[in-house]
Amino acid sequence: MTSRFPIFSILIMTTAVLGHVYLYRRLVRDTVHSRALRLLAVAALLFLTLVLMLRRTLQDVLPDALSGVLLVASYSWMGLGLFLVLALLVLDLGRGFMALGQRFRAPAVRESPSTLSLEVPPSPLVDEERRRFLARVVAGSALVSGGGVALYGRWRAFAPPMVTEVAIKVPKLPKVLDGLSIVQLTDIHVGPFIRREFMDELVRQTNALRPDLVAITGDLVDGDVPTLGDSVAALGNLKSRFGSFFVTGNHDYYSGDEEWTAFLKTLGVQVLRNRHVSIGDAGGAFDLVGVDDWSGGRRRGKKGYDLDLALAGRDPDRASVLLAHQPANYVVAAQRGVDLQISGHTHGGQLVPMTLFIGLAWDHSAGLYRHGDSHIFVSRGCGFWGPPMRVGSPPEIVKLVLTA
Repeated sequence: MTSRFPIFSILIMTTAVLGHVYLYRRLVRDTVHSRALRLLAVAALLFLTLVLMLRRTLQDVLPDALSGVLLVASYSWMGLGLFLVLALLVLDLGRGFMALGQRFRAPAVRESPSTLSLEVPPSPLVDEERRRFLARVVAGSALVSGGGVALYGRWRAFAPPMVTEVAIKVPKLPKVLDGLSIVQLTDIHVGPFIRREFMDELVRQTNALRPDLVAITGDLVDGDVPTLGDSVAALGNLKSRFGSFFVTGNHDYYSGDEEWTAFLKTLGVQVLRNRHVSIGDAGGAFDLVGVDDWSGGRRRGKKGYDLDLALAGRDPDRASVLLAHQPANYVVAAQRGVDLQISGHTHGGQLVPMTLFIGLAWDHSAGLYRHGDSHIFVSRGCGFWGPPMRVGSPPEIVKLVLTA
């Protein structure tokens, strides 16, 4: 994974550069006559490109207030720019297919002595004003359609997540716990966009589901405790029969895993870092297992994910549920006797067209999967990362009902 990271970064940077060049050509060069306005547009697009490529560095060196504004602006433009590019591509492809169809429909002119003797009429001069008018029509259509999709995506991202309820059979679950419900919250990404109001509504929705247990499976935050602590403190209002449990995600490592796990404990949220706890009582119980993030720890010189340590000393005849941020290593966990793994991380792609390709990156990208008698559920997440938009992959709160 580490070896692929530089290649992925180069790919993203190359795509950002090409995308901005394409936007300039189609929205500015083909539609704007003024040289001064063109130069201004070049400067603006160059600035946006550099901000997107260097946002992590800028975030480290700039004052918090300025870096926050820059982050919000750059991520918002990232989403809008994506949908403008997609709209232009669709329009350009449509025009291309229409032109190709007209060429094939045009009658072929056969050569004959009479036609050979005729002079070929000169090609008419290109009407630059007509060309610019058509380019402006295309650009305007792209702005309306791409901007409209971006506005919908922003609304969907901040609107209350939909509730997904799934029943999962766990053969080793004690009869007395039949029907036990686990509400999963994951990939909330409290940060520059998501704050206390969003969290209060998320907690209200969760409590309305009357869960027996709440599982928070990582990527809770994008920022430090002093900045985001008040927003995350809403989790202290969660209500359930067996309590709330948390495992780290990769973004939680970026934000300070030790500080955040300590803070969550003050809210009454139990943190499972490569360990397991018993849920239930003498009449019937199962093991809730939690592991650190698959990659976040190793990238920061820490141990991170350790399934062996998490399962150490566990009775294999008892039912077990594994909380793991990334849907990685699931088959191994299933072979080790884990009955259900609950994960997130993928966001289900979050935005079109990534929603179409997320399955290429993950064998278990969103929803319920099975391996033998074991299952894994991968949530699309409650929040978002990067562009404050969700299109094609709506946010969700997941209620898993375990049946014996």
